[in-house]
Amino acid sequence: MSILDQINKENDIKNIEMSDMPALAEEIRQFLITNVAKTGGHLASNLGAVEITMALHLCLNMPKDKIVFDVGHQSYTHKILTGRKDDFYKLRQFGGISGFPKTCESPCDAFNTGHSSTSISAALGLAEARDLNGGDERICAVIGDGSMTGGMVFEALDQLSELKSGCLIVLNDNEMSISENVGGLSSSLSKFRVGKPYNELKVNVESALLDIPSLGDKVAKGIKKSKDSIKNLLVPGTIFGDMGITYVGPIDGHDVETMKDIFEDAFKLKRPVIVHVKTIKGKGYGIAERYPQHFHGLGPFDPKSGKALNPKSGSTYTDVFATKLISLGAKKKNIVAITAAMALGTGIRPFQKAYPNRTFDVGIAEQHALTFAAGLASGGMIPIVAIYSSFLQRGYDQLLHDICLQRLHVVIMIDRSGIVGEDGETHMGIYDTAYLRSIPNLTVIAPRGARDLEEAMEYAINAEGPVAIKYPKGKAYTGLDDKSFQYLKGKSEVINFSSQIGEVKTKSLAIIGVGSMVSTGVEVRDRLKEEIGYEPQLINLRFINPLDEDRIRETADQFDFIAVMEESVRRGSIGEAVGYNLALCNSKAKLLHYCIPTEVVQHGSVSRLKESMGLDSDSIYNDIINRIKI
Repeated sequence: MSILDQINKENDIKNIEMSDMPALAEEIRQFLITNVAKTGGHLASNLGAVEITMALHLCLNMPKDKIVFDVGHQSYTHKILTGRKDDFYKLRQFGGISGFPKTCESPCDAFNTGHSSTSISAALGLAEARDLNGGDERICAVIGDGSMTGGMVFEALDQLSELKSGCLIVLNDNEMSISENVGGLSSSLSKFRVGKPYNELKVNVESALLDIPSLGDKVAKGIKKSKDSIKNLLVPGTIFGDMGITYVGPIDGHDVETMKDIFEDAFKLKRPVIVHVKTIKGKGYGIAERYPQHFHGLGPFDPKSGKALNPKSGSTYTDVFATKLISLGAKKKNIVAITAAMALGTGIRPFQKAYPNRTFDVGIAEQHALTFAAGLASGGMIPIVAIYSSFLQRGYDQLLHDICLQRLHVVIMIDRSGIVGEDGETHMGIYDTAYLRSIPNLTVIAPRGARDLEEAMEYAINAEGPVAIKYPKGKAYTGLDDKSFQYLKGKSEVINFSSQIGEVKTKSLAIIGVGSMVSTGVEVRDRLKEEIGYEPQLINLRFINPLDEDRIRETADQFDFIAVMEESVRRGSIGEAVGYNLALCNSKAKLLHYCIPTEVVQHGSVSRLKESMGLDSDSIYNDIINRIKI
């Protein structure tokens, strides 16, 4: 029996001998590589966090005690140690376990996460709730060094230093060049500083000195000042020390026993402690160690070669954006690009290589990215800010207040708009239509395909004021690339006019497709034409804001039914806007609305999720046939 076979529920790891921990870590890594190779997922980050998670589980009593994983994509080992290893065959699949912590999945998942820089705030809230309720549970946040660039982290640390709640923060550092600080001296110093004898001695000495009349206070302060000066020379934790938070490390993040001892002592202090651990992203899988960014998040792959089993064919929307951005940058020297730690994922990387002085990676700081762009625009530049839809949500105020109210010429490229898939509810780009339409002065475009995206970028670069362009993840649609329509602000395009073949008698139908759903509209149109001899009119809405209300009302006058297809939640959707316009003009046309029927969409492939919500072409076709009675 393998060591991992002995772990079937939470806290089982405590029955494993400490001498077997390195072997268990190796078994977990092989388990992760084997299973993620089949399903896809986040690999490198999980391989690097194996020992950290093991050490924490040796200290904690699950589910009473709480771990909050920042972002959460590194929680696979936690799931394995809490009785879910048999469910990994359906990791991130429809109906299977999530790739992120989910409170509905297990009581051992203390808090749902998916975006970065939130863990310390959440852990602090849990710690304060514990104190107010008179509890004694241990609270821990695990956060990566990349997430430390997020502004929420420093807001949380500021409060943490003020409230002095007992809370452990494990800083998982897999990027900074501080490996020389990992070793016996650092580990010994760390153990000493959180150990009971040292802290009792420190308290007793300070208390005794303060009891000395007149001089005691001055002597105590002098000793403390000298002690802190020496400490800061030895340990690079000045910023945390200045905030009143005990800093420990850096220590070896792949040494379970050392971390377990330090975590135990830190928990006993009943005050904020940051333990800085140094890890290797992709640890134990050579190719992932060499190319950690590639193995951060990926689809199914061959574990021997590391190559994708289903390599992409054709350009993605991100590829189209990246290529067009290079072309535009060559023509206009005042174009600059901004990314929030996603240069590769958003397609900024090629521009960064071609124009390094005109590219800015601000780290995980979307709010700053947008206001920084506003400043650049005020200075005469044309900033192109590329951000995933789910992460743009963080910058709503900056988009409204700093960019749009001033009508600044900033172009926001919104990648991963619509149904994203396996990453689940925290990464879905299904809310952007609703929140972007509420922002004044913002032009919002949803291109139907590859060429339309290129033309939208040309329009945005030469427009006045802020422009947002949203497009989905995945292969770019090229089915209508032979068609080119002039871009006029707020104007849609009629892809084909309605026609009736032979003796077919039917009620009239117009289809309004929004962005990625135009291609679905094409499939429905073609099937209606082939199977019943009726070709509905198909319209590419193109502009989400301003809306082409003239076209909507004209269509309402001409057709009995208007079908709106979009990858957006119903509330705040284009369908709602069309329905509002139909009501205003007292139209008798009936609205058929195909959208996201719920505000929360779980993980699964895009095709499977669309089927489950009736957004695939077959479901829409059948619904139209049944409702219109063709």
